[in-house]
Amino acid sequence: MRIVSGIQPTGNLHLGNYLGAIRNWVRMQDEVAESGGECFFFLADLHAISMPHDPAELTANTREMAAALLACGVDPARSVLFNQAQVPAHAELQWLLNGTARMGWLNRMTQFKDKSGKNREGASVALFTYPVLQAADVLLYQATHVPVGDDQKQHLELARDIAQKFNNDFCPPNGDGTEKLVFTLPEPFIPPEAARIMSLRDGTAKMSKSDPSDMSRINLADSADEVMKKVKKAKTDPEPLPSDAAGLESRPEAKNLVAIYGALTGQSVADVLTRYGGQGFGTFKPALGEVLVETLRPISERFVELRKDVCEIDRILATGASKARDAAAETLAATYRALGLLR
Repeated sequence: MRIVSGIQPTGNLHLGNYLGAIRNWVRMQDEVAESGGECFFFLADLHAISMPHDPAELTANTREMAAALLACGVDPARSVLFNQAQVPAHAELQWLLNGTARMGWLNRMTQFKDKSGKNREGASVALFTYPVLQAADVLLYQATHVPVGDDQKQHLELARDIAQKFNNDFCPPNGDGTEKLVFTLPEPFIPPEAARIMSLRDGTAKMSKSDPSDMSRINLADSADEVMKKVKKAKTDPEPLPSDAAGLESRPEAKNLVAIYGALTGQSVADVLTRYGGQGFGTFKPALGEVLVETLRPISERFVELRKDVCEIDRILATGASKARDAAAETLAATYRALGLLR
């Protein structure tokens, strides 16, 4: 089993990033390692340039994301952790696969429509073709499984379509009727349900670094005092917590806080409400704050420490990139050969 997954480097990482994605990477790493498989985790800095960006900020965000992954438990001794830009084979393979991908396939990709908005003519070519880079990201390492959420299913289907067409077009049968295919068709890997964490100021909006109010999110670098302050000031309503989940449906802020408590403690919403149903937020918020502080303290301390050690972050990423380049070399060479390109 070989799992490949990437994440765009963003700064100011928060609780939503941890519970929504990073924690699942750590779980996958441990489960796959126990079964003798491999995990390739990368920071998608090449994908980041498909949108307007500040170069210095991208560099800083890439290091910060690496520090966060390490602080949360991604182990470079058990997984291959690297940033895309240090493995040129990603961009090379994307170009080679552009001859197989079809305009009609890319025109159907919903994320391009969402990100380009009304100004599609002004969007970058990279934004239009980045699903081919995503396909290259996983096909390059012969991924057997790719973690997917609802927003990524279409991209995995495209990767499989590209791999299937390439194999059909450029891998003819041998004399004995067998074929030596270049690409493995990756299967979806459904990770444990990721928690969807909402803003502490608006229970209908996702927790986001782009929110102008720092009180809307719990940052991984927040101190214990800051965490407790933000939880106590989180928006709620005057009613006590209900005794069952149905009572939360029209109360988005209450639902969000209960969901955070459950995600951190491994309890279901029903379990949390069994304990705290009928009680007010004056009781529940301090309890939630304590759970947050205890969960995040070791992560926050290591994150702050790692973030300062730029040389160590760069060393870890360079070591991972070297392993990734070695792992990618055979597939890239086979692609060149299949296309009839001398190399």
